[in-house]
Amino acid sequence: MSGRIRLDMAYDGAGFHGWAAQPGLRTVQGELAAALERIVRRPVPLTVAGRTDAGVHARGQVAHLDLTEAELVRVAGRAASATEALARRLNAILADDLRVLDARAVGDGFDARFSALWRRYRYRIADQRSAQDPLTRGFIWWTVALENGAMAASVAPLLGEHDFAPFCLPREGASTVRRLLALTVDRVGPGRIDITVQADAFCHHMVRFLVGALADVGAGRRDPAWPGEVLASGVRPAEVRLAPSHGLTLEAVAYPEGDQTVLEQAERARVRRLPNGDL
Repeated sequence: MSGRIRLDMAYDGAGFHGWAAQPGLRTVQGELAAALERIVRRPVPLTVAGRTDAGVHARGQVAHLDLTEAELVRVAGRAASATEALARRLNAILADDLRVLDARAVGDGFDARFSALWRRYRYRIADQRSAQDPLTRGFIWWTVALENGAMAASVAPLLGEHDFAPFCLPREGASTVRRLLALTVDRVGPGRIDITVQADAFCHHMVRFLVGALADVGAGRRDPAWPGEVLASGVRPAEVRLAPSHGLTLEAVAYPEGDQTVLEQAERARVRRLPNGDL
């Protein structure tokens, strides 16, 4: 057996400066790459579904890597499955705030980034003191009382395919056109609001800027029409706030079934987004 391996991961983002490796900083990619190098005995490139920001959490992050047949045999040792052995050995090295949930062999056409159909994030908010639990404070934004009905009324103009530059930090040469598939604002309990955002891809800070805008609507600082007006303007005003990173979690990434379908999806996505675009 040789070829491509898919890794499904979860992490508490509080101790990481985001996904992408950075010299002198602890990152998810850096920790995972160091563990892989110890096991495989060479640097192993990783491709990820979504490059999360510093402090952002993940329950459903996906990455892929390539190993040779000889490396898989060495990784497996006496185990029946090289992928199961790889997941077990990685978790033995990694700290407890980063876990490999699953490792599986996939076809060479699978691309963790470009084969993805959509990514889904959830932003959790506690807007009443009664819901501000110190035991979960690292995963929920504590803020002022919000009117979730007004926030939900802001959503419609944001759905569909648009240039989300007003809600992104653009990177040179990268497209900011994205297809927003779903955006819901739900009161999930006394003092708790969940904002769920699903799109084909996301540009840098997109979810956190959207949440910041919706929160200003919910707090009564802006009219429900305002987020749509910002999007239509094509320019982000200084008033659009960036919501804190710790309330955000990457929940899931979806892929098509079948090797050929996965390959075709990756080819379509590469055409739509330049290689240095954020996802």
